[in-house]
Amino acid sequence: MKETIISVLRKGKEYAATNILFITFIITSLINAMLVRHFTVNNFLAIKPLIADLVVILIIGSFAYFFKPKYRFWYFLGAATLLSAICMINAIYFKNYLSFASVSFLKTASQLSGYTDAVVENILELRDFIYLWQFFGLIFIHIQLRKKGYYEKVQQVEFPKIRFLNTIVITLILLGLFISMLTSTDISRLRKQWNREYVVIEFGIYVYQFNDLVTYVQAELNSMFGYDEAAKNFREFYQDTPEEPTTTNQYTNLFKGKNVLVIHAESIQNFLISDDLLGGAPASFNGIEVTPNLNRLAHEGIYFSNFYSQESVGTSSDTEFTFNTSLLPSSSGTVFINYFDRDYVTTPKLLKELGYYTFSMHANKGSAWNRSVVHPSLGYDHFYHYTTDYTMDEKIGLGLSDKSFFRQSTQIIKGISEEHENWYGVLIMLTNHTPFSDINRYGEENDWVYDVDYKYEKENEETGEIEEVSAPYLEGKKLGNYIKSAHYADEAIGELMEELEAEGLLDNTVIVIYGDHDNKLPKSEYNRYYNYDPETDKIKKCDEEACITMDDYAYELNRSVPFIIWSKDIVGTDYSQEITKVMGMIDAQPTLGNMLGFYNKYALGHDIFSIDENVVVFPSSNWLTNTLYYNTAKEAHKQIDLNKEITKEEIDKYSAYAEQLISISNAIITYDLIKKVGENPENELLEETGVGATA
Repeated sequence: MKETIISVLRKGKEYAATNILFITFIITSLINAMLVRHFTVNNFLAIKPLIADLVVILIIGSFAYFFKPKYRFWYFLGAATLLSAICMINAIYFKNYLSFASVSFLKTASQLSGYTDAVVENILELRDFIYLWQFFGLIFIHIQLRKKGYYEKVQQVEFPKIRFLNTIVITLILLGLFISMLTSTDISRLRKQWNREYVVIEFGIYVYQFNDLVTYVQAELNSMFGYDEAAKNFREFYQDTPEEPTTTNQYTNLFKGKNVLVIHAESIQNFLISDDLLGGAPASFNGIEVTPNLNRLAHEGIYFSNFYSQESVGTSSDTEFTFNTSLLPSSSGTVFINYFDRDYVTTPKLLKELGYYTFSMHANKGSAWNRSVVHPSLGYDHFYHYTTDYTMDEKIGLGLSDKSFFRQSTQIIKGISEEHENWYGVLIMLTNHTPFSDINRYGEENDWVYDVDYKYEKENEETGEIEEVSAPYLEGKKLGNYIKSAHYADEAIGELMEELEAEGLLDNTVIVIYGDHDNKLPKSEYNRYYNYDPETDKIKKCDEEACITMDDYAYELNRSVPFIIWSKDIVGTDYSQEITKVMGMIDAQPTLGNMLGFYNKYALGHDIFSIDENVVVFPSSNWLTNTLYYNTAKEAHKQIDLNKEITKEEIDKYSAYAEQLISISNAIITYDLIKKVGENPENELLEETGVGATA
């Protein structure tokens, strides 16, 4: 026994001495994987993902044995560069989207060209570069080994094929151990890849990323070969859906025949208008409301205070798509880049059937998010953008200021109203876009900038007099800059309403305002906002005194955005009210359709006034009702209504519904099913000939 132990130790020592670079690659890659999980899903020491990542690292590293020792450094350096990039990209991506990067994201990367400042200022942090230590660590080890003639010594004693096989054997043992730890839920979610956070929690970052690549390739192949099953599921899902609406309510046809002007309010969140964490009060600083104009419109109109955008990696473009189609964003890539050539049932198309002229307007270049191509396909008769239709007379942030954009747009709309009896238009705002850093220009016209400090009265210790002092509060903070920007955006909306009224454009018009998504700022910014102590200029500690805990659930629920429907005709009437029922962007089209007299059979959302209970399904497969918020990845929930009992049956029902909704929406988008099946319900030839398989 003693001799055996000595022999094993001797061989182990020899192996370690002649595999220094390989061992370094394994350890550094594993540490990086643990770090990215620590900064994202916070399971640094979890065994399952650690084993899974180790399996991937060993598989990649084992192929180094096919190279001569003196060339292996370059192989390991290339592999380390790839794995470090995976960690770094996903860590950065998670901060912005609370999800993990997909290979399909590469197709949308070109859209970041105009937003470099936003990425650098609001997303990148020093810790994001920590993963590069592996790259430099390998270089350092390589230099030291080369000085000692390491590679020549290895060449003399090594049998590469045996070491390769030994590494594979160890890998298979670890793989078998890992597989024995998997549940059916793990396997199902790995295959579907919808809930990326769950996959990283259970399988690690490397397995996630390589599985994402497989899923992406599979999706591309499925668009050619998976049509039959998708068409079958599509028919079954819609087989009982009526061709016309079957219910009516007090809002049915309320605005039929009226013009519609939609304001796509960039990054505007609900906490500015009505903050549940502060008892429903609007955000204000030193007695001045952040969004007084939106507050007034919400009070006078129909205000949906529990409204969520349901966007994914396409952010604003996802919201435009979902608002117009009542479909969820694509789980792979973005519709505006990857699936813009499908035939969708959209609000502009449905209103055109009712005789409306439809148009969209944006203060950015027409190529941003491929809008110059996508908007005509969505049914807009004309897309006005600053490249061809606006004078760049006032630049703030990423482009033409919202105030100038609205002033110029009002005159264009006036001309449209003179030529068309009914019209439907969308104004896409821009100034309140991250990085919210052009704060010195927000108040140019008023000679002042909205202050986000904390002013209070304090006794002067020397004179004994009461004087007003200022504590920094949010000055110089990202959230403070966002609030200054949001205040400017609100001023622009107020001026737009005045200009429309002056031109007589509000008399027969419905104004629809929605926030496209949240501001993408981290939880730490909100901790300061809610728990600031002006006396110490620090954040209160929740374990010492009363404060608002900004945990993951509070943060998620706080990401709600406003949805407001306003018209002169309903101000001061019973129609004007706050709707607290939870609602998603996919519910906007059916709700507006009920009011305006159009109907989309393929809508996945609901007219909010025709249902008793609603569920908001997010692209991550998390879901929300008025009772609870459910995190699918963690299989945990936050109870909102403490008076209602939560049952496992209810959670299972809504979880199954969420998966079904995501699946059907993805199938419609990927296979163009509305056109190929919905408009051809009896045409089986599409499946038999493979016509439906073309992307």
